[in-house]
Amino acid sequence: MTQARQGTTLFTGLLILVGTAVVVQLWLLTAAMDALLADEYALLLPLALGSLFLFALNAALLMFVFDFDRRVEQ
Repeated sequence: MTQARQGTTLFTGLLILVGTAVVVQLWLLTAAMDALLADEYALLLPLALGSLFLFALNAALLMFVFDFDRRVEQ
């Protein structure tokens, strides 16, 4: 498999993962807003931590794509 084809496959897979994570983050935001309006403050911290984890995961995936692109260019 050529590097260009590997890059396309990698980018497609990562795009699916990022899209799924964004949808889950939107769901977490909706759940947090619902908990806030219902005065259920105990749920806010776990929801925020889950969203922070997904943000870190997306940042790590982005760094992986940049690293892969840098290696392909050399």
